[in-house]
Formats: sequence, structure tokens, C-alpha cells
Amino acid sequence: MITVRTFLSQSNKSDAIFYIVALLCLLPIISSPIALVLGFTLATFGLVPHRFNVAAFTKKLLSYSIIGLGFGIHLNQAIEASQNGLGLIVTSIFATLLLGYLLTRTMRLEAKTGHLIASGTAICGGSAIAAVAPAINAKDDQTSLALATVFVLNAIALFLFPVIGHALDMSQQAFGTWAAIAIHDTSSVVGAASAYGDEALKTATTLKLARALWIIPVALLSAMLFKGNRKKIGVPYFILFYCAAIVFAHFVPSLQPIYDGIFSASKRLLVVCLFLIGSGITIQKLRAAGLKPLLLGVLLWVGIGVGSLCYIQFAV
Repeated sequence: MITVRTFLSQSNKSDAIFYIVALLCLLPIISSPIALVLGFTLATFGLVPHRFNVAAFTKKLLSYSIIGLGFGIHLNQAIEASQNGLGLIVTSIFATLLLGYLLTRTMRLEAKTGHLIASGTAICGGSAIAAVAPAINAKDDQTSLALATVFVLNAIALFLFPVIGHALDMSQQAFGTWAAIAIHDTSSVVGAASAYGDEALKTATTLKLARALWIIPVALLSAMLFKGNRKKIGVPYFILFYCAAIVFAHFVPSLQPIYDGIFSASKRLLVVCLFLIGSGITIQKLRAAGLKPLLLGVLLWVGIGVGSLCYIQFAV
């Protein structure tokens, strides 16, 4: 029979393993995909501390990391990227939402679950789902299904997109644009883009956050369509601080060495974020995604991924 002392000893060991691996993710030898796999592996073997609120900490750390990236992006570059990508952002968002509505009806999937998956695919994954869910009074199981679906596809994107980008010999800017449009969560966008190159990372981050601003109007529209509560819409304030960091660095250029340090540190913290996200993905969550929601997510993802890739490669 396991004594209390033995249990505490085992618990402390598993906690120590988790924190050590998290610290290792700060080292350059650990890439974004590897960090995600490490997190998933620890979660599979039950080595994630039960007292540690992974989701809440990841959300905060991701916000701080993205704000830090703002210090490494030039204002003129951010404005140019946003202007050039605005049409693609708007078109992809509403085309994805429309396709999601049609597929949800065709597949006879529960309407709110389908809309949450479509919103997550159209804008920024889990953040969009978290913002839209209370606005349409979604149930916990509907939100969980949508989040599980997005988590699975995000993990795949982190590995798949850089491989496709290199196979097609995409430029840094082209890949950054594609990643920002076609990958769900901001964490996976910056992870894939960072693996491709610094210029891809800067383009992807700027466009992704410009895309994330559409959370608010889409959540308002969703509340109207589902007769939900507009007062429960969350505002992604970290995007405003990200923009403030870009502006501050532009008007106070004398601190450039400090900005470079913040930018480098933020990139490593993003790898830690992906480790934490991986530690929140369990076999149970993968099973909970179910076939229909996952199929809807894949079809929407293929639609936005192939459509935006063709536009970037042939129309631009």
C-alpha cells in the first residue's frame, strides 16, 4: 500500500521532471515541434503537476512573449505587411465562416460546435473559441470539442507547414503570410514561422495579430446570430500592447540592443509556451474530439490552407 510519504515523494519527482524539461526548452537545441512533443509525452505519462494551472499560465506567458516580439518588428514593416495582407485576411475569415456554416449543416453537426470550430479556424484558434463561446452561450462540451479539434490540427501544422514551405521554396515573407492565414493558434503560427526564419516570424506575427483583431466583430456577429450575450465578449488586450511595443521601439531607437535581447528572449519563451500547450494535450482530449468535429476542422483547414497558398503563390 502506498504511504502518504511515498506518494509525495513520487509527486515531487514528477513535478521536478516537468519543470526541468520546461527550463530545457529555453535552450536553442529545443525547437518548437520538439517542445510540443516533449509536453505531450509528459502529459501521456502523467508527469504534469496537478496543482499547476497549465492553461492559465500558458495564456499569460504567450501574451507576454508576443508583446516582447513587438520590440523586434519595425513599424514601417508592420504597416506594410498589414496593408498588403488586409484583403486576404478579411476574405479568408468570412469565406471560412461561410464554408463552416455550410459544412456544419451538410454534416448535421451541432450548430454551435460547428460555429466554434469555424471561428477558431477563421481567426486564431483557441483564443477565438474562448471569446465566441460565452457570446453564443455555448455549453462546456461544445467548447471542449472545438478546442480539442483545434489543438490536434495545431500540432500537425507545427510540423507540416515548414516542410511544405521548404518543398515549395517559399520566400520568408510568403511563408510568414501563409502561416498567419492558415494556422489556427498564434502560438503555432509563431512556432512554425520561427522555425522557417526571423523574417517569416516577423511577417507572420504582424499579420496573425491583425487577423486576431477580428475576434471582436466576429464575436458580436455570432452573438446576434445565436441570440447570445454581447457583454461576455473578451477583448484581446495583449494585441494593443504588442502594437505599443512596435511604436515605442520606433520612436526610441537608442535602446535597440535592449530590444534585440527582448526579441530573442521572447522567441525562446514561445518555445516554452508550445511545451506547455503540448502538456495540455492528452489522449482523452484527442478521443473527445470525435470524428465529425475533427472532419469539419480538417475540411476547413484544407480549404483555407490550400486557398491561401494558391493565392500567395500565383496571385501575388
